[in-house]
Formats: sequence, structure tokens, C-alpha cells
Amino acid sequence: MPVMTEPKLISGNANRPLAQSIARRMSLHRGMSVSLLDARVERFNDAEIFVEVYENVRGEDMYIIQPTSNPANDNLMELLVIVDALKRSSAARITAVVPYFGYARQDRRAKARTPISAKLVANLMTTAGIDRVLTLDLHATQIQGFFDIPVDNLYAAPVFALDVKHHFKGRLGDLMVVSPDVGGLARARELATRIGAPLAIVDKRREKAGEVAEMTVIGDVSGKTCIIVDDICDTAGTLCKAAQTLTDSGATEVHAYITHGVLSGPAVERVAASVMKSLVITDSIQPTDAVRTAPNIRIVPTAPMFTQAILNIWNGTSVSSLFETDTLLPIYEGLYSPI
Repeated sequence: MPVMTEPKLISGNANRPLAQSIARRMSLHRGMSVSLLDARVERFNDAEIFVEVYENVRGEDMYIIQPTSNPANDNLMELLVIVDALKRSSAARITAVVPYFGYARQDRRAKARTPISAKLVANLMTTAGIDRVLTLDLHATQIQGFFDIPVDNLYAAPVFALDVKHHFKGRLGDLMVVSPDVGGLARARELATRIGAPLAIVDKRREKAGEVAEMTVIGDVSGKTCIIVDDICDTAGTLCKAAQTLTDSGATEVHAYITHGVLSGPAVERVAASVMKSLVITDSIQPTDAVRTAPNIRIVPTAPMFTQAILNIWNGTSVSSLFETDTLLPIYEGLYSPI
């Protein structure tokens, strides 16, 4: 596909700081002058969403930055209304940059007479007129197959590997990566392979949603610095209980690397009161003030990775190159030292 004019960015209200950071970084790329599109995205008194674009977008390559995080329904609808405004304004191509894909946990029918909401959301986005989706660490990779349009799913593991090697320099031999359940084993193995660490699993048995009845550690974590890896931390109940179980099993320290910090309800307080030394999340979901000021929660920026992914899509070059830690190192220059 021929390179269009400079890519244009527009942001919903779900994570404007991330969108602004992406725009700033893009402006550093070979003399580009990129800023967020002049538009208003607001709600009427009855909570209906209204969008007005103040700039000409005819024939433009558009990128909408909008995670569908809490409130998921409002943010999803906001994304769809922005898409409709751009389509009716004759934008040439629309890429939805969705750092956190809401409804991803409803990717299958766990019980009879229940929906597959992730598929419904994929249908809504496609029907609205989105041409491509760029996202991060989908809860289930098969969700890509719910779409009839291209989906680029980035991974946090390469960035987390940089962070681990930077913050645990000289201690890498003491590390053990832990999956908080059997289902997350592939994700944990990905980070373990990148940092050369062994792998353990916390086997859990749920009595009902939101409650964990029993946990057992599979693997010897005695004397190890454990790093729990997962894609979503919601109420942090499971995470904190897993950290306690690892400590009771002989781990000297427990840290957690979680891509999407949903952190709802009492999550921040639970993390603060837990045995975890640190919880590392990305800014795929806009952090609240409580999250930003929490003493043991640290935020890894995703703007460098998303900026490069957008540039690669715009240029028609490979996005999968961003799956490699060595590729991301120069992109994150200034944050992490050469390995």
C-alpha cells in the first residue's frame, strides 16, 4: 500500500495522556508534525455521545486512540461514534488503537445460555467501519479470529523483559517467573524465556467468580525472587493471595508484572497491604490518582511501542518486529540501559 500523507491521530476520552504521548513521540520522527486532531468528544445531558471533527480528514490515514476500559460501554460507544464521524468525513483508512480490549474475558461460552461478548464487540467494530485494529496483550489470542479485518496484537513481554533486566541487574540468577494459573502458562513462559529464568505455576481452584478457594505452588520457589506474570489485574484478590502462597512456600521476594491494570474496587489497597514488593503495570488503561501515587505500583509506558507500531502500519512495514526485545531497546532509549 502506498504511503499516505502523515498519519493523523484522534483521541477519545478513555486515555488522552497516552494519546498525547504517542503524538509527541511521532513528532520526533523525521521531522513529522503530529498532534491530536482538533475535535470535541463529549456527552449531552442525557449521556448521549457527540463527536465533531474540526479538521479536514478526507483521504487521510486515521488512528483512533481509545482503550475500551471502564466504563467499558461508554468508551466502546465513544470509539464507534468517532469511527462513524471519520467515515462520513471520507477518511481513507481508520485504524483503531485499542490498548486495552474490553470484553476480552468473555471470549467463549463458559456456561449454557451465555453470550460470546468479545465476538459481538468485534462485529460492532467491523460494522462501524474500522479497517484495522492495533491492540496489546489480548486476553485470548484467538479473539483476533473474531474479526474479518487485520488485527495486530502487540505483546508486553518484550518490554517487561527490558524492565526486569534493568531493575534486577545482577540478580537474574535468583529470579523465577510464575504463572498465576495454568491458563496463563504460555504468557509466563514467554517472559521466562526472554530473561533466562525457570518457571513455576500457582494452581488455583475457584469456588465461584471472584473467589479463590485453594492455591498450590507447582515448582520449587524456595529462596527465589518470584515474578508473577499475567495480562489483567482486576480486584487483585487472586494476585495478592498468589503472592502470599509463594511467600509461604519459601520465596524471598514477590513482584508482579501485569499488562493491564484494571485495579477496580479495593485493588490498590490490597496491593499496598500485600507481601508483594512491587506491581508493575502498563499505561494501557489510564491510571487513577490512587494508582499513580501507590508506593509499590510502577507504570511502564507503552507510547514508545505504540508509536513505532503506528509508524510501521503507516509505512507498510512489519509490526511483528516489535515482538523482539532487541528491537524495542532503541525505541525505549533513555528508560533502559543497553543489555
